[in-house]
Amino acid sequence: MRQAKLNELNLSVTEVAQAVGNANLETTGGRLKLADEEMIIRGRFRKYDVESMRDIIIRANRDGRIVRLGDVAQIEQRWAENDPSRNWFNGEPAAVITVNNLTSESILDITAYVREYIKQYNDKGSATRIEVIRDSSTVLNQRIDLLVNNGIIGFFLVILFLALFLNIRLAFWVALAIPVSFMGMFLFAGSLGVTINVISLFGMILVIGILVDDGIVIAENIYQHYERGESRMEATINGTLEVLPAVFAAIITTVVAFSSFYYIEGQLGDFFGDMATVIILTLVFSLVEGALILPAHIGHSKALRRNFEPNAIERLMRKIMNGMRDKIYAPVLRFSLKQPWVMFCIIVAVFLVSVPGLIGSGLVKTTFFPFIEGDNLSINLTMQSGTREQITKSELDRIEAIVWQVNEELSSERDDSLQVIQAVDKRIGPSMFNGLLNVQLLDGERRNVQSTDISGMIRERVGTVFGAENLSFAAFSPFGRPVSVSLLGNNLRELEAATQELKAAMLQREDLKDVIDNNQKGMQEVSIQLKPRAFQLGFTHQSVMGQIRQSFFGAEAQRLQKGRDEVRVWVRLDERDRQSLGDLQAFRVLSIAGNSIPLTEIAEVEVGRGISAINRLYGQREVQVSADLAGPEVSASDANAAIKADVLPAILQRYPSITPSYEGQNREVIKSQESIQRVMPLIFALMLFIIILAFRSPLQGLAVFGLIPFGFIGVSLGHWILGAQISLFSILGMIALIGILVNDALVFVAAFNVNLKNGMHVKKAIWEAGMSRFRPIVLTSITTVAGLAPLMLNKSFQAQFLIPMAIAVAFGLLFVTVIILVLLPIYLQWINPLHRSWVWIKRGDWPSMEAGEPANREEQSFEE
Repeated sequence: MRQAKLNELNLSVTEVAQAVGNANLETTGGRLKLADEEMIIRGRFRKYDVESMRDIIIRANRDGRIVRLGDVAQIEQRWAENDPSRNWFNGEPAAVITVNNLTSESILDITAYVREYIKQYNDKGSATRIEVIRDSSTVLNQRIDLLVNNGIIGFFLVILFLALFLNIRLAFWVALAIPVSFMGMFLFAGSLGVTINVISLFGMILVIGILVDDGIVIAENIYQHYERGESRMEATINGTLEVLPAVFAAIITTVVAFSSFYYIEGQLGDFFGDMATVIILTLVFSLVEGALILPAHIGHSKALRRNFEPNAIERLMRKIMNGMRDKIYAPVLRFSLKQPWVMFCIIVAVFLVSVPGLIGSGLVKTTFFPFIEGDNLSINLTMQSGTREQITKSELDRIEAIVWQVNEELSSERDDSLQVIQAVDKRIGPSMFNGLLNVQLLDGERRNVQSTDISGMIRERVGTVFGAENLSFAAFSPFGRPVSVSLLGNNLRELEAATQELKAAMLQREDLKDVIDNNQKGMQEVSIQLKPRAFQLGFTHQSVMGQIRQSFFGAEAQRLQKGRDEVRVWVRLDERDRQSLGDLQAFRVLSIAGNSIPLTEIAEVEVGRGISAINRLYGQREVQVSADLAGPEVSASDANAAIKADVLPAILQRYPSITPSYEGQNREVIKSQESIQRVMPLIFALMLFIIILAFRSPLQGLAVFGLIPFGFIGVSLGHWILGAQISLFSILGMIALIGILVNDALVFVAAFNVNLKNGMHVKKAIWEAGMSRFRPIVLTSITTVAGLAPLMLNKSFQAQFLIPMAIAVAFGLLFVTVIILVLLPIYLQWINPLHRSWVWIKRGDWPSMEAGEPANREEQSFEE
């Protein structure tokens, strides 16, 4: 309706709405009870179409003039205006449908079903087509293929090294533990809720090299007993039973180490629960296979034969292994036993240089979570509240045009015809000042350019968007934004000032980008204040605002059921009469007497900005300022530390009522770190308890644990050599490394105790343990590293976020092997006087070096 027409006829929107509701109806008037039947009195006046509603009578004057609805209003049937959400796909209008799978369903099955439906629908040749904007299964399939390929390569590398350094038949039976253990794991993993996903597959790759460790130790020991002249049966039984306690303790301690993953809180714990289940189940079945199946196979294998003649390759590899043992390791071990403090100081010096030195100097950077490459880029635009839809859309159109320009530039540099940017999904909503561009990229395996580089090019060309409160170009991260600081306080003036200063300081940093805050300014508001004259004329606040609301927002006259749809009949002013402040000021309200009075004569009209949203945290008003890292090479922990140390103190000093709270990835890190700190003492205590039970010696258990800090040498050096950042994923790799370290150390200690029981002198027992266990310890390390090497050296974008954990395990294990073979003999030599002192305290006599050792005391107690 036009305001001028209403003024001419002295009508209001309220009258028109009431007239429509009173006239356009269907009702009954009771019943007529005749002599032979009853009749219903019914009035059918309801109109359902535009043409019929034009004849509804609004007013009938005594002079015969009739005002119909069509005389004062333009009647249209259209969609409601209450939802500004709009979608475009590659520039064409679109509707977005999201399909999710249930937790009990396979995402691959659901994806296949949906894609088949899309194909059948598009084959019909309808006027509309269905296109896929985002398919989560694509990245999943790529990562599964990547991990499967790397796992297969690692599997064959493990078998290759076993075949090279072991008897070929022994290698075959040892390698058989891999498929047997995996089959056992698959029997139970499904019932425990484990699915085939990126993390569970990574667990399978990680455990491939570990699976053969106990098999190598058992097979090597059986073979050594057979070479000493024992029969097949004796060698099999004695060789297995001799190392079985150490193997059992080693597997159980590794299981305990990986069980800590279950107790890690936050997103990190959700990620790695499946990995722990896969590894633990596989290790348990490898223990069963190694203790029961493997000895039977070796005992009846042709690997045990007196006239065995190794081939040329086996002779070469034996020569290499023996050469490493006799020419390199033997002199180092001899020097370590003669000059233990010198060797210990050398190792400590290497530790100080490689761990606190490399990390403290910044050569090895630390971060919270590794960057996870994705195939989608989100560009989020938030204009000032109240910005009209067409302005928001025009800015999105400009950014979309730049996106396609970047695509042309990147695609022109490729040798193939593939487009780097596949599609752009453009959205406005849920508010008319919010917009989103979802940029679908070519999959990471073929793209050959990181998403951060693409977003950087787009950001640089977009420049400043005037009127925008927030603009960000970022890929999705399940861990939150890397830098996120919440400012808390109830002094709104100081809170606003502190927010602006923090944003300005963060915008000046080169390591940050897309600095935004959640302090959305409210929409412009028009405040109506009645003058005293309004009340003299009989107006009230409700009557004035009621007329304004019905005219500018609309009055719902009635609801009609039209087929399956409910149609609402709204009466409001024409859009041409409600698009400026002048229209409101010129609006006329009807008094009780029926007079039309300009709004400005009875009310003051003032313009101001209201409140869009109020955020509260810990009982205080909150404004959160967050940012993304400028690139994957930037350290999130360094950026956060710099803000805490260099930026916030000065701001907080100027605004003492403000307190900071660190959110985003900070919160996830704190949650995960606190849970790790709570659970790891218990995990270490359980591992130590298992070792003490295995060797009946607390000091030997402490000696094994004394190796753990030095295992971080390889972790630090590995990240430095490969240019990776230490993240929480690396920390999980270190936890896994601890389990493997203890595994290898127990094998050495077990051999030392056996040598003591056989009557050797302490130093001789240490020497023989080192020389006899050099081959299995080195081989177990080589096979574990070989299993991880393909993934660790993979340059694919999809593998980058898993590489820090692989580096921690692989490089850590390489250096742990040296530490075990060199430092553990020193520890065993140092704790001998302590063992003798304990005997002296208990019995009162000072025993010999050999008699003071727990292994000999145990033998003596059995004899007594």
